[in-house]
Amino acid sequence: MFKKIGVVTGGGDAPGLNAVIRAVVRTAVRRYGMKVFGIENSFEGLLDDAKMRRLKPSDVIGLLPRGGTILGTCNSGSFCRYTPDGEVIYPEEPMEKALENMERLGIEALVVLGGEGTLAIAEQFHKRGFPIVGVPKTIDNDLAATELTFGFMTAIDIATEALDRLHTTAESHNRVMILEVMGRNTGWIALHAGLTGSADVILIPEIPFVMDKVVEAVKARDASGSRFTNIVVAEGASELGGEEVFLENGTASKVKRLGGIGEYLRRQIEEKTGKEARTVVLGHLQRGGSPNSFDRMLATNFGAAAVHSLASGERGRMVALQSSLVITVPLEEAIVNIKKVTPDGQLVRTARDIGISFGAPDEPPYVV
Repeated sequence: MFKKIGVVTGGGDAPGLNAVIRAVVRTAVRRYGMKVFGIENSFEGLLDDAKMRRLKPSDVIGLLPRGGTILGTCNSGSFCRYTPDGEVIYPEEPMEKALENMERLGIEALVVLGGEGTLAIAEQFHKRGFPIVGVPKTIDNDLAATELTFGFMTAIDIATEALDRLHTTAESHNRVMILEVMGRNTGWIALHAGLTGSADVILIPEIPFVMDKVVEAVKARDASGSRFTNIVVAEGASELGGEEVFLENGTASKVKRLGGIGEYLRRQIEEKTGKEARTVVLGHLQRGGSPNSFDRMLATNFGAAAVHSLASGERGRMVALQSSLVITVPLEEAIVNIKKVTPDGQLVRTARDIGISFGAPDEPPYVV
């Protein structure tokens, strides 16, 4: 049985991170008598002077509804690098330094909360023989091997509320309202929010769109008397045969950031229809603030299950939700690829059945 374990949060923040930390601490201390140390600023806290702090049950009081992460996090750091052609490499020096520091401080295992990037680093620790268990975290819901990730349901709630509010102003002004949401190269947030928020058009990376089809939907609604249109677009969506839209590089790392597809749509729609259009980029509002009740429950289940996994002797695993059960799967299965929307899946079929357009080239004429 481990006497001292660490907990790490990495990548972008997501509603529910603190709920997982709370569950890890309470389960480890109360059930197994372990000591828990929070590693600050993601894996960077394992380097140099090793920034970590003891977490007792009294330290996690009030964390369940709290957004963000009390440990801090970062999207990039010393543990992974990108070659000019985009290949990911994992430098040996920071790994060795982190392992030395954990041995010196008596940290015997890590619970790692993160998406595929963070969990890929965790897999590197596992390959070097260090006990690791991962907890899937991303609002994008794109991690393989789990049906849901915590933070996703809260992000959908926020996007749905935004669509509800845009609906009333679009109707009042006879406008086209475009909501750009997160999701990187997947359309899970856009698809779910579009269905629950009564969007007329949903544009996602998995179904490249044709601008003329989007314009057709806008004109058809006008002709029917519904002189407004609500469009939700995932940040990674692109035209058929076109490229993704990126924001201008504004970071020291020069990493491209998806964004701007909503503004591109606005200009095209105004030019081709003569209608007034507006774009709202929901951005980090989707990942900030308090988790909803479902994400609190899922995060708590994941945190407790992660500690049970370590205590039972499992190594290199990730907790996952499958068929309403929390199980564990090999870390390598979780990070081998991202989970994408199936273009002919149930949710897409349902959206089309009720008259939502995806702007696809093979879609029949839009009917209101």
